[in-house]
Amino acid sequence: MSFNNTEYRELLDFLFSLHNYGVKLGLENISAFLERIGNPHKKIKAFHVTGSNGKGSTSSFLASILFQNGFKTGLYTSPHFVKFNERIRINGEEIDDDYVLSFIKKHRAYIEETKLTFFEVTTALAFLYFAEMKVDYAVIEVGLGGRLDATNVLNPVASIITTISLEHTNVLGSTHADIAAEKAGIIKPGVKVFTGLLNKEASDVIARKAAELQCRLFPLDEYIIMRNRKAELYTDDLFMDEVISPLNGYYQKINASLAALTINKTLGITDSDLFNSAFKNVIINTGFQGRFEIISQKPWLILDSAHNLESLVNFIKEFKYYRKKFTRVTVLFSVLKDKNYAEMIEQLKGEFDEYIVTEIKDNERAAPLDELGKVFDTYGISFRTVDDPGKAVSEHLSSNEPKSCLVVMGSMYLIGEVKKHLSDSVNNQFI
Repeated sequence: MSFNNTEYRELLDFLFSLHNYGVKLGLENISAFLERIGNPHKKIKAFHVTGSNGKGSTSSFLASILFQNGFKTGLYTSPHFVKFNERIRINGEEIDDDYVLSFIKKHRAYIEETKLTFFEVTTALAFLYFAEMKVDYAVIEVGLGGRLDATNVLNPVASIITTISLEHTNVLGSTHADIAAEKAGIIKPGVKVFTGLLNKEASDVIARKAAELQCRLFPLDEYIIMRNRKAELYTDDLFMDEVISPLNGYYQKINASLAALTINKTLGITDSDLFNSAFKNVIINTGFQGRFEIISQKPWLILDSAHNLESLVNFIKEFKYYRKKFTRVTVLFSVLKDKNYAEMIEQLKGEFDEYIVTEIKDNERAAPLDELGKVFDTYGISFRTVDDPGKAVSEHLSSNEPKSCLVVMGSMYLIGEVKKHLSDSVNNQFI
């Protein structure tokens, strides 16, 4: 089925209008919709990934390993940066426009009648696409939390929990234990569980849940050795003297190690060279982007989707190894209002030479510019505001300061705005 430009825009507008229904945690609506379209989620073998940070990276590493091993591999992540199709891929290739639009057109009346949310519809679309395309495995990233997330209808081959930090506390709970309990909701009876580097409070919760459901638990800290900014991974039949990652950030080696451990203990793959080859090719194999992503080096432009306190602190620690390259460093910052942005802003103090603050456009979850400004004032941080982050980026790239650096961070949605601006530029000489 082909669509003209009018139909294309109208159907996409309808899909994005479903954001107006907000976030509805619970499995009743998604289960009914999936039943209506043939329960495609029951026809795919999935790796189910949740966590406060690193779930997108770990998902991409998992998909890259599977693809490199010759498996037809689906990957479902969120949000997208520029184009909706980024969310749903097979072997790195984005879902076709016509498939998306045909799905929306066919099920529009039911979607309107039942008031399905954007994420519920997108999740059902991904499951159906993967089932109809007959993928060998699919890697499915949780949207929010775990227990009541729309993806949690799956009975996966493995459940992966990357990290636990205090975020979405208005929904998931105010302690590490509360949030761990919500994320542990993806654990299913008898299914192997893999965890990243967690604090004791979180790891105890997950261990209890795994034991309750008779699941074998594989905590990464029992297999990984970290020293001199290197990561080594050893199991009884996998020996990786160095985990190699093309992604900037020491923490990406941890995410890669968790992915390797998962595949080793789930599928029995033991070739360390193959694992490292998959890691090296993760960008090509999965379209991975937006994490310590260096867009330009004259002048420098770095995009990082650090969206909560833990990921922001991780970025700042890693960025210190680059700081000496630059004569001047500016940060362009915005964030969603359901994040603990006061603590995030406090961490920014003293790390940059100039601070630019903006408000994420067309997103009801965006932290208001005046509220962000008040927090910057509270911490005595001088700043200026911009309405158009894309314009600020273009001005930086047009400057005659090759050793200056602009870091854009705080939200994936801000990174998406900037990426769209760069991709839409008529004379895009910088990327």
